[in-house]
Amino acid sequence: MARLARSLDNIKPHYDVVVVGSGYGAGVAASRLARAGRRVAVLERGREIATGEFPSRLPELRRELQMTGSKTRLGSPSALFDFRMGEDMHVLVGCGLGGGSLINAGVALRPDGRVFADPVWPGQIAQDGLLEQGFARARRWLRPAADPDAGAMAKYKALANASAAVGAPPEPAEVAVSFDDVTNPAGVAQPACTRCGDCCSGCNVGAKNTIALTYLPDAKAHGAEIFTEVRVDHLARRSDGWQIAFARNERNSKKAADGLGTITADIVVLGGGTLGSTEILLRSRQAGLALSDRLGRGFSANGDIIAFGYGADVRVNAIGVGHPARAGVDTVGASVSGQIRIQNAERLDHEMYVQEGVLPSPLAPLLPVFFVPGGRLLGAAEALFKGVYKGPLAHLHTFFVVSHDNAAGRLELKDDRLAVTWPGAADEPVHGRVDAALESLVKANGGDYVKSPLAATSFGSKPATAHPLGGCGIGADRTRGVVDHKGQVFDGSERAQNWATHEGLYVTDGATMPRSLGCNPLLTITALAERAMMHLATDRGWEFDVESRA
Repeated sequence: MARLARSLDNIKPHYDVVVVGSGYGAGVAASRLARAGRRVAVLERGREIATGEFPSRLPELRRELQMTGSKTRLGSPSALFDFRMGEDMHVLVGCGLGGGSLINAGVALRPDGRVFADPVWPGQIAQDGLLEQGFARARRWLRPAADPDAGAMAKYKALANASAAVGAPPEPAEVAVSFDDVTNPAGVAQPACTRCGDCCSGCNVGAKNTIALTYLPDAKAHGAEIFTEVRVDHLARRSDGWQIAFARNERNSKKAADGLGTITADIVVLGGGTLGSTEILLRSRQAGLALSDRLGRGFSANGDIIAFGYGADVRVNAIGVGHPARAGVDTVGASVSGQIRIQNAERLDHEMYVQEGVLPSPLAPLLPVFFVPGGRLLGAAEALFKGVYKGPLAHLHTFFVVSHDNAAGRLELKDDRLAVTWPGAADEPVHGRVDAALESLVKANGGDYVKSPLAATSFGSKPATAHPLGGCGIGADRTRGVVDHKGQVFDGSERAQNWATHEGLYVTDGATMPRSLGCNPLLTITALAERAMMHLATDRGWEFDVESRA
């Protein structure tokens, strides 16, 4: 497939629509508004990484890591893995054309119906019928499917072997991966998944249905102009639209007010992710834009936990083998092939999904080192001697868990950097519930539960999430949210009514989630973005189709 991005030297001074970011929400906006005949520009802070260019070895992976803390800034600002080290919680997000879709497991789930029954959502979400259309369109374009060979994978069998301990059998997980050769709705040919397990380090096969292979090529085919390594700093309201201040992302990551470029647009759609969109609006408020006092509040980690079972009696086979696959090793399946849903009819917050995961192959050389602490030195030494595919690490079980938390975190600017503030994050009740479930599963397979192999490192034992949500939550008015049910940003001016919005300013990503979802969020984010674009088009008398280009 041809490159999607063009040189920033070609950017025009004005567009009908500027979309900031390129993940699920941004990709939907770019595709749909380009199909509506608008002149669209997409601004992405990361760079374009084509199929076959994702890291396949440890040195390449190290170059794709950026780390930011209160006093730390390491790595390129356009590196693929963006790790934010916090005082209370760590957050991992993707940085590249395609956003988080490039490095997630691709699990596509719809939340339990009780999630949307929560009164925190405005009534229109359930009343206008467009949410169902949004989910249908999201499924049609992301094409989630269960691996037809899921049950044959060793990691799935290991999960099934232990499942009686929690009283629920596993089921194949639907993931945004193509298991057959296809031409997708954007007209892009995709080969079948090789089950190498490297979904979370970037799919070098081209089988993963990322935004870079679906919505973004469709946007470009309909005239959208895509620019990468562009960091948007803030927005300013003008009488005739919006001014977007930006800088080239190879610059030092600290804010540099001088040297910022600007373009203008009638409409701005923020889809830079929970951290990115919230930070842009926080900076915009500093620059004078009146916004809701709820901005930055309601941050949720979506009940995320990644943990391990070490020393299982059964072979788990859950370390990626790369593409082309390493010689003499078995296929492992997609990053997630199976899951257990632990249900609770009385308490939604006690529900969780436990998914068997895969650690990508570029991490393989580090795994023996990860498991040295805690008395596992002999096992680690054996792994170094035999290799991770034959020694004790072939019996390492990785678990991805999503559940519910109370969304009590906050995103703030501290010393000109975005920070997560959540003093009680480590004490959230979800951690105890998940620990109990995983301990039972690990014990059933004869292993030891390892909650954090990094506890003895500088990362410590703080909770971490790869599914950050909130900060620009949907609400009925500005006293209860930052955006309305259409994704329009509330006007925080004293003279404005509580339900008044800024004309032409939208947020369409995970930042708008007003609570935890209890499942992997990609499908919900995409569905709500599809719904928001339906409303935007209707409000302006525009039309667009969603027909496949295949």
